[in-house]
Amino acid sequence: MRPSPHLRRTVRGVLGVLVTTLATIAALFAATPPSQADTNVCEQFGSAVIQGRYVVQNNRWGTTAPQCVTATDTGFRVTRADGSVPTNGGPKSYPSVFNGCHYTNCSPGTSLPAQLSGISSAPSSISYGFVGDAVYNASYDIWLDPTPRTDGVNRTEIMIWLNKVGPIQPIGSQVGTANVGGRNWQVWAGGNGTNDVLSFVAPSAMSGWSFDVMDFARQAVARGMAQNNWYLTSVQAGFEPWQNGTGLSVNSFSSTVNKSGGGGPGPGGPGGTACAVSYATNVWPGGFTANVTVTNTGSTPVDGWRLAFTLPSGQQLTSAWSASVSPSSGSVTATGLPHNASIAPGGSQTFGFQGTYNGAFSAPGGFTLNGTACAMA
Repeated sequence: MRPSPHLRRTVRGVLGVLVTTLATIAALFAATPPSQADTNVCEQFGSAVIQGRYVVQNNRWGTTAPQCVTATDTGFRVTRADGSVPTNGGPKSYPSVFNGCHYTNCSPGTSLPAQLSGISSAPSSISYGFVGDAVYNASYDIWLDPTPRTDGVNRTEIMIWLNKVGPIQPIGSQVGTANVGGRNWQVWAGGNGTNDVLSFVAPSAMSGWSFDVMDFARQAVARGMAQNNWYLTSVQAGFEPWQNGTGLSVNSFSSTVNKSGGGGPGPGGPGGTACAVSYATNVWPGGFTANVTVTNTGSTPVDGWRLAFTLPSGQQLTSAWSASVSPSSGSVTATGLPHNASIAPGGSQTFGFQGTYNGAFSAPGGFTLNGTACAMA
Protein backbone atom coordinates (compact mmCIF):
# COMPACT_ATOMS: atom_id res chain seq x y z
CA MET A 1 0.00 0.00 0.00
CA ARG A 2 1.39 3.43 -0.91
CA PRO A 3 1.61 6.05 1.87
CA SER A 4 -0.87 8.89 1.68
CA PRO A 5 0.28 12.38 0.54
CA HIS A 6 -0.40 13.65 4.04
CA LEU A 7 1.93 11.04 5.56
CA ARG A 8 4.64 11.83 3.00
CA ARG A 9 4.39 15.57 3.85
CA THR A 10 4.61 14.75 7.57
CA VAL A 11 7.76 12.61 7.10
CA ARG A 12 9.39 15.30 4.95
CA GLY A 13 8.60 17.88 7.64
CA VAL A 14 10.14 15.80 10.42
CA LEU A 15 13.25 15.14 8.34
CA GLY A 16 13.56 18.84 7.57
CA VAL A 17 13.42 19.77 11.26
CA LEU A 18 15.98 17.08 12.07
CA VAL A 19 18.42 18.29 9.38
CA THR A 20 18.05 21.90 10.55
CA THR A 21 18.67 20.90 14.19
CA LEU A 22 21.78 18.89 13.30
CA ALA A 23 23.12 21.79 11.22
CA THR A 24 22.60 24.16 14.17
CA ILE A 25 24.44 21.83 16.52
CA ALA A 26 27.33 21.45 14.05
CA ALA A 27 27.59 25.22 13.70
CA LEU A 28 27.75 25.65 17.46
CA PHE A 29 30.60 23.14 17.71
CA ALA A 30 32.45 24.83 14.84
CA ALA A 31 32.09 28.26 16.46
CA THR A 32 33.43 27.08 19.83
CA PRO A 33 37.21 26.80 19.81
CA PRO A 34 38.56 23.71 21.56
CA SER A 35 40.28 24.39 24.87
CA GLN A 36 43.67 22.92 25.67
CA ALA A 37 43.35 19.81 27.79
CA ASP A 38 44.86 20.03 31.26
CA THR A 39 47.96 17.89 31.80
CA ASN A 40 48.29 15.81 34.95
CA VAL A 41 51.88 15.36 36.18
CA CYS A 42 52.62 12.84 38.96
CA GLU A 43 56.24 11.85 38.22
CA GLN A 44 58.64 12.98 40.97
CA PHE A 45 60.36 15.54 38.75
CA GLY A 46 57.86 15.52 35.88
CA SER A 47 57.02 18.70 33.99
CA ALA A 48 54.80 20.18 31.28
CA VAL A 49 54.97 23.30 29.10
CA ILE A 50 52.24 25.97 29.36
CA GLN A 51 51.59 29.07 27.25
CA GLY A 52 54.34 27.81 24.95
CA ARG A 53 56.95 29.53 27.13
CA TYR A 54 56.86 28.37 30.78
CA VAL A 55 57.46 25.01 32.47
CA VAL A 56 55.27 23.60 35.25
CA GLN A 57 57.21 21.14 37.44
CA ASN A 58 56.03 18.70 40.11
CA ASN A 59 59.44 18.78 41.86
CA ARG A 60 58.70 16.41 44.76
CA TRP A 61 62.16 16.35 46.29
CA GLY A 62 61.65 16.10 50.08
CA THR A 63 59.28 13.16 50.50
CA THR A 64 58.34 9.78 49.04
CA ALA A 65 54.61 10.45 49.47
CA PRO A 66 52.61 10.85 46.24
CA GLN A 67 52.13 14.32 44.76
CA CYS A 68 50.44 15.40 41.53
CA VAL A 69 49.98 18.74 39.80
CA THR A 70 47.71 19.60 36.91
CA ALA A 71 49.09 22.07 34.37
CA THR A 72 46.36 24.39 33.08
CA ASP A 73 46.33 26.92 30.25
CA THR A 74 47.63 29.68 32.55
CA GLY A 75 49.18 27.99 35.59
CA PHE A 76 48.72 24.85 37.67
CA ARG A 77 46.94 23.38 40.68
CA VAL A 78 48.09 20.79 43.20
CA THR A 79 45.69 17.87 42.83
CA ARG A 80 47.36 15.51 45.30
CA ALA A 81 49.80 16.23 48.13
CA ASP A 82 49.92 13.32 50.57
CA GLY A 83 51.77 13.16 53.86
CA SER A 84 53.72 15.64 55.96
CA VAL A 85 57.26 16.40 57.11
CA PRO A 86 58.50 18.11 60.32
CA THR A 87 58.06 21.87 60.20
CA ASN A 88 61.55 22.47 61.63
CA GLY A 89 63.14 21.03 58.48
CA GLY A 90 62.81 21.37 54.75
CA PRO A 91 59.47 21.19 52.87
CA LYS A 92 58.10 18.23 50.95
CA SER A 93 58.46 19.75 47.53
CA TYR A 94 58.31 22.85 45.36
CA PRO A 95 55.54 22.50 42.77
CA SER A 96 56.06 25.56 40.62
CA VAL A 97 56.10 27.24 37.22
CA PHE A 98 59.25 28.84 35.86
CA ASN A 99 60.94 30.88 33.18
CA GLY A 100 64.58 29.94 32.65
CA CYS A 101 66.51 26.75 33.34
CA HIS A 102 66.18 24.23 36.18
CA TYR A 103 68.53 21.21 36.20
CA THR A 104 68.95 21.28 32.36
CA ASN A 105 65.18 21.73 31.84
CA CYS A 106 64.88 25.11 30.10
CA SER A 107 61.60 26.82 29.26
CA PRO A 108 60.99 27.27 25.49
CA GLY A 109 62.53 30.43 24.03
CA THR A 110 63.82 31.71 27.37
CA SER A 111 66.44 34.47 27.40
CA LEU A 112 67.89 33.12 30.65
CA PRO A 113 70.58 32.79 31.88
CA ALA A 114 71.27 36.50 31.46
CA GLN A 115 73.92 38.64 33.13
CA LEU A 116 72.50 41.00 35.75
CA SER A 117 74.40 43.97 34.31
CA GLY A 118 72.71 43.38 30.96
CA ILE A 119 69.12 43.29 32.29
CA SER A 120 67.18 46.56 32.39
CA SER A 121 64.09 45.02 34.01
CA ALA A 122 62.51 41.62 34.65
CA PRO A 123 58.77 42.15 35.22
CA SER A 124 56.79 39.27 36.69
CA SER A 125 53.28 38.72 38.00
CA ILE A 126 51.44 36.02 39.94
CA SER A 127 47.93 35.15 41.08
CA TYR A 128 47.60 32.48 43.79
CA GLY A 129 44.80 30.29 45.11
CA PHE A 130 45.17 29.26 48.76
CA VAL A 131 43.70 26.53 51.01
CA GLY A 132 43.09 26.43 54.76
CA ASP A 133 44.06 22.88 55.73
CA ALA A 134 47.79 22.88 54.96
CA VAL A 135 51.15 24.19 56.20
CA TYR A 136 53.02 25.90 53.37
CA ASN A 137 54.50 29.04 51.91
CA ALA A 138 53.58 30.67 48.59
CA SER A 139 56.86 31.90 47.21
CA TYR A 140 59.03 33.00 44.33
CA ASP A 141 62.41 31.32 43.91
CA ILE A 142 64.97 33.44 42.03
CA TRP A 143 68.34 31.87 41.24
CA LEU A 144 71.68 33.67 40.70
CA ASP A 145 75.08 32.22 39.80
CA PRO A 146 78.53 33.50 38.79
CA THR A 147 78.26 31.43 35.59
CA PRO A 148 75.42 30.95 33.06
CA ARG A 149 74.82 27.43 34.29
CA THR A 150 71.70 25.49 33.40
CA ASP A 151 72.49 22.17 35.07
CA GLY A 152 72.09 22.37 38.84
CA VAL A 153 72.08 24.36 42.06
CA ASN A 154 73.13 28.01 41.77
CA ARG A 155 75.22 29.98 44.25
CA THR A 156 72.48 32.26 45.61
CA GLU A 157 68.76 31.67 46.03
CA ILE A 158 66.38 34.60 46.58
CA MET A 159 63.01 33.64 48.05
CA ILE A 160 59.97 35.95 48.21
CA TRP A 161 57.35 34.60 50.62
CA LEU A 162 54.01 36.14 49.66
CA ASN A 163 52.16 33.95 52.15
CA LYS A 164 53.16 31.81 55.16
CA VAL A 165 50.75 29.39 56.85
CA GLY A 166 51.81 27.42 59.93
CA PRO A 167 54.91 27.27 62.19
CA ILE A 168 57.52 27.55 59.43
CA GLN A 169 60.30 30.05 58.76
CA PRO A 170 62.92 30.75 56.09
CA ILE A 171 66.45 29.39 56.20
CA GLY A 172 68.82 31.24 58.54
CA SER A 173 67.74 34.10 60.77
CA GLN A 174 66.08 37.47 60.40
CA VAL A 175 68.67 40.18 59.69
CA GLY A 176 66.34 43.18 59.46
CA THR A 177 63.60 44.68 57.33
CA ALA A 178 63.58 46.37 53.94
CA ASN A 179 61.28 48.18 51.53
CA VAL A 180 61.54 46.52 48.13
CA GLY A 181 59.16 47.01 45.23
CA GLY A 182 57.19 49.52 47.27
CA ARG A 183 56.43 46.99 50.05
CA ASN A 184 57.89 46.24 53.47
CA TRP A 185 59.48 42.84 54.12
CA GLN A 186 61.18 40.87 56.85
CA VAL A 187 64.65 39.96 55.56
CA TRP A 188 66.24 36.60 56.41
CA ALA A 189 69.67 35.31 55.42
CA GLY A 190 71.43 31.98 55.78
CA GLY A 191 72.64 28.90 53.95
CA ASN A 192 71.39 25.35 53.49
CA GLY A 193 74.80 23.71 53.07
CA THR A 194 74.59 23.92 49.29
CA ASN A 195 73.79 27.56 48.48
CA ASP A 196 73.22 30.92 50.14
CA VAL A 197 69.60 31.94 50.72
CA LEU A 198 68.20 35.49 50.99
CA SER A 199 64.49 35.57 51.88
CA PHE A 200 61.90 38.35 51.93
CA VAL A 201 58.76 37.58 53.96
CA ALA A 202 55.54 39.58 53.57
CA PRO A 203 53.99 40.70 56.89
CA SER A 204 50.55 39.55 55.66
CA ALA A 205 49.27 37.26 52.92
CA MET A 206 49.40 38.47 49.32
CA SER A 207 47.26 36.53 46.82
CA GLY A 208 48.80 38.28 43.83
CA TRP A 209 51.44 40.82 42.83
CA SER A 210 53.22 42.41 39.88
CA PHE A 211 56.82 43.54 40.40
CA ASP A 212 60.35 43.74 38.97
CA VAL A 213 62.55 40.76 39.84
CA MET A 214 65.60 42.99 39.44
CA ASP A 215 64.61 44.95 42.56
CA PHE A 216 65.34 41.82 44.59
CA ALA A 217 68.43 40.86 42.57
CA ARG A 218 69.89 44.30 43.34
CA GLN A 219 69.21 43.67 47.04
CA ALA A 220 71.32 40.52 46.82
CA VAL A 221 74.14 42.51 45.19
CA ALA A 222 73.90 45.28 47.79
CA ARG A 223 74.12 42.69 50.61
CA GLY A 224 77.21 41.01 49.14
CA MET A 225 75.36 37.82 48.11
CA ALA A 226 75.76 38.37 44.36
CA GLN A 227 77.64 40.57 41.89
CA ASN A 228 76.53 42.50 38.82
CA ASN A 229 78.50 40.17 36.55
CA TRP A 230 76.56 37.15 37.87
CA TYR A 231 73.69 35.57 35.96
CA LEU A 232 69.96 35.33 36.57
CA THR A 233 69.23 31.70 35.63
CA SER A 234 65.55 31.24 36.48
CA VAL A 235 62.44 32.88 37.91
CA GLN A 236 60.10 30.38 39.61
CA ALA A 237 56.81 30.70 41.50
CA GLY A 238 54.85 28.11 43.44
CA PHE A 239 54.49 26.52 46.87
CA GLU A 240 56.60 24.80 49.49
CA PRO A 241 54.22 22.51 51.42
CA TRP A 242 55.13 20.83 54.72
CA GLN A 243 51.70 19.33 55.43
CA ASN A 244 49.00 18.49 52.87
CA GLY A 245 48.62 21.10 50.09
CA THR A 246 45.96 19.67 47.81
CA GLY A 247 44.04 22.52 46.17
CA LEU A 248 46.82 25.11 46.14
CA SER A 249 47.00 26.81 42.75
CA VAL A 250 48.87 29.31 40.63
CA ASN A 251 46.04 30.81 38.61
CA SER A 252 48.30 32.89 36.37
CA PHE A 253 52.01 33.61 35.98
CA SER A 254 54.16 35.79 33.74
CA SER A 255 57.89 36.49 33.56
CA THR A 256 59.80 38.63 31.07
CA VAL A 257 63.46 39.64 30.91
CA ASN A 258 64.24 42.94 29.18
CA LYS A 259 67.84 43.34 28.07
CA SER A 260 69.77 46.60 28.23
CA GLY A 261 70.64 48.44 25.03
CA GLY A 262 73.80 46.42 24.55
CA GLY A 263 71.86 43.18 24.43
CA GLY A 264 73.35 41.65 27.59
CA PRO A 265 75.18 38.34 27.43
CA GLY A 266 73.11 36.84 24.65
CA PRO A 267 74.08 36.53 20.98
CA GLY A 268 73.10 40.09 20.23
CA GLY A 269 70.78 42.98 20.97
CA PRO A 270 68.66 45.34 18.97
CA GLY A 271 69.86 46.03 15.49
CA GLY A 272 69.64 42.72 13.65
CA THR A 273 69.80 38.96 13.74
CA ALA A 274 72.97 37.62 15.33
CA CYS A 275 72.57 33.92 14.60
CA ALA A 276 71.91 31.57 11.71
CA VAL A 277 70.58 28.01 11.65
CA SER A 278 70.85 25.28 9.05
CA TYR A 279 68.43 22.34 9.31
CA ALA A 280 69.35 19.25 7.29
CA THR A 281 67.07 16.20 7.36
CA ASN A 282 66.97 12.59 6.23
CA VAL A 283 63.33 11.48 5.92
CA TRP A 284 61.77 8.05 5.40
CA PRO A 285 58.15 6.87 5.82
CA GLY A 286 57.22 7.55 9.45
CA GLY A 287 60.69 8.59 10.62
CA PHE A 288 63.46 11.15 10.20
CA THR A 289 66.76 12.49 11.49
CA ALA A 290 67.77 16.16 11.64
CA ASN A 291 71.21 17.72 11.89
CA VAL A 292 71.09 21.30 13.16
CA THR A 293 73.99 23.75 12.95
CA VAL A 294 73.79 26.96 14.99
CA THR A 295 76.16 29.77 13.95
CA ASN A 296 76.92 32.83 16.07
CA THR A 297 76.99 35.71 13.58
CA GLY A 298 77.41 38.30 16.36
CA SER A 299 80.54 39.85 17.82
CA THR A 300 80.37 38.37 21.36
CA PRO A 301 80.46 34.76 22.58
CA VAL A 302 77.21 32.95 23.32
CA ASP A 303 77.65 31.15 26.65
CA GLY A 304 75.03 28.60 27.65
CA TRP A 305 73.28 28.48 24.27
CA ARG A 306 69.63 27.39 24.00
CA LEU A 307 67.90 26.99 20.65
CA ALA A 308 64.09 27.10 20.79
CA PHE A 309 61.80 25.92 17.99
CA THR A 310 58.42 24.28 17.48
CA LEU A 311 58.14 20.82 15.93
CA PRO A 312 55.26 20.57 13.44
CA SER A 313 52.16 18.69 14.57
CA GLY A 314 52.56 14.91 14.49
CA GLN A 315 56.34 14.92 15.06
CA GLN A 316 57.84 13.23 18.13
CA LEU A 317 61.50 13.07 19.16
CA THR A 318 62.93 9.70 20.19
CA SER A 319 66.63 10.52 20.77
CA ALA A 320 69.18 13.33 20.47
CA TRP A 321 72.94 13.79 20.39
CA SER A 322 75.36 16.64 21.20
CA ALA A 323 72.56 18.55 22.99
CA SER A 324 69.79 18.08 25.51
CA VAL A 325 66.44 18.46 23.70
CA SER A 326 63.12 18.63 25.59
CA PRO A 327 60.22 18.11 25.65
CA SER A 328 59.76 15.51 22.90
CA SER A 329 57.07 17.39 20.93
CA GLY A 330 55.57 20.84 20.43
CA SER A 331 57.66 23.79 21.63
CA VAL A 332 61.10 22.34 22.37
CA THR A 333 64.48 23.71 23.45
CA ALA A 334 67.90 22.31 22.61
CA THR A 335 70.56 23.12 25.22
CA GLY A 336 74.30 22.77 24.78
CA LEU A 337 76.15 20.19 26.88
CA PRO A 338 79.12 21.11 29.14
CA HIS A 339 81.65 20.41 26.37
CA ASN A 340 79.88 22.54 23.71
CA ALA A 341 77.93 25.14 25.73
CA SER A 342 79.72 28.15 24.19
CA ILE A 343 79.66 29.48 20.63
CA ALA A 344 82.47 31.89 19.72
CA PRO A 345 81.83 34.84 17.35
CA GLY A 346 81.75 33.39 13.85
CA GLY A 347 81.74 29.87 15.31
CA SER A 348 79.06 27.19 15.34
CA GLN A 349 77.81 24.12 17.18
CA THR A 350 76.03 21.14 15.64
CA PHE A 351 73.59 18.73 17.24
CA GLY A 352 71.02 16.28 15.98
CA PHE A 353 68.00 14.19 16.81
CA GLN A 354 65.83 11.36 15.53
CA GLY A 355 62.05 11.25 15.53
CA THR A 356 58.80 9.96 14.11
CA TYR A 357 56.03 11.76 12.24
CA ASN A 358 52.48 11.36 11.01
CA GLY A 359 51.10 12.82 7.78
CA ALA A 360 53.23 15.05 5.59
CA PHE A 361 56.73 15.88 6.84
CA SER A 362 57.79 19.52 7.29
CA ALA A 363 60.55 21.48 9.01
CA PRO A 364 60.13 23.90 11.95
CA GLY A 365 59.10 27.40 10.89
CA GLY A 366 61.79 29.29 12.79
CA PHE A 367 64.44 29.23 15.50
CA THR A 368 65.46 31.53 18.37
CA LEU A 369 68.86 31.46 20.05
CA ASN A 370 68.69 32.61 23.69
CA GLY A 371 65.61 34.66 22.78
CA THR A 372 66.99 36.13 19.52
CA ALA A 373 65.40 35.13 16.19
CA CYS A 374 67.84 33.45 13.82
CA ALA A 375 68.19 33.61 10.04
CA MET A 376 68.00 30.36 8.06
CA ALA A 377 71.32 29.42 6.55
